[in-house]
Amino acid sequence: MAGESMTAADYIKHHLQSLTSLSDVTQGQGLKNIADFSFINLDAIFFAVVLGVLGSFLLWRGAKAATAGVPGRFQAAVEILYEFVDDMCKSIIHNEQSRKAVAPLGLTLFVWIFLMNAMDLLPVDLLPVAWQGLTGDHHALLRVVPTADLNTTLALAIGVLIICIYYNIKIKGFGGWMHEMFSAPFGSKLAPANFLLNLVEFLSKTVSHGMRLFGNMYAGELVFLLIALLGGAWAASGSVGVMDPILFVFHILAGLAWAIFHILVITLQAFIFMALAFVYIGQAHDAH
Repeated sequence: MAGESMTAADYIKHHLQSLTSLSDVTQGQGLKNIADFSFINLDAIFFAVVLGVLGSFLLWRGAKAATAGVPGRFQAAVEILYEFVDDMCKSIIHNEQSRKAVAPLGLTLFVWIFLMNAMDLLPVDLLPVAWQGLTGDHHALLRVVPTADLNTTLALAIGVLIICIYYNIKIKGFGGWMHEMFSAPFGSKLAPANFLLNLVEFLSKTVSHGMRLFGNMYAGELVFLLIALLGGAWAASGSVGVMDPILFVFHILAGLAWAIFHILVITLQAFIFMALAFVYIGQAHDAH
């Protein structure tokens, strides 16, 4: 933790701040604007890249180890996951040529987001304290869950948006897509209203796509911090009093219960993001 005299509010505030490219003096002051492009959240980028490389390596190992005989447990797990994603892609996107690129994209999204979400299962102080010891700065900031950073989730959602625009142009042609933007859903007589409505639709889908993942992971991170405070309260209470063992047991049980439940949350959120990506890309193939 950043210091022994921290209050509960200070502890949570410290853990919810990112290691940024700002100077040490200014990075702990918090954001002044919703969108601030004057700095980069270095920890989110670092862990996202590392986990992306790890996910790619695991899938590569699964493909390399594939055999025609009886598969091992790891190969079987990768095959089941691949078939599940491929079947979902086939049920939503009916263009076989597009599925050759979109199905691997969905698999990559699911594995990558799952790994980023799974960082939430690490003890909340493990890596931050290790980073503080490495830097020698007891106030050093570090957030280890990239998907609890809105920048990461919106970047993923914008990536899906760009792919949707690409397939709109590829399938319908730029002229056909523009005609659809101005003529659907109310007909060409209301072209300006149609265009504005379609822009709002693209924007709302992208924002909700990123915000849904961010909101769930941010809330999960906050609950883990609150549970960690129970352990801090137990440690600060000393060794005398009937509440000491109760706090300790409650801290352990609450952490265990939330971690088990959170395994479902991190998996479900990765699945939902992947499924919505398929739906949005599938809509780009449909003509109105």
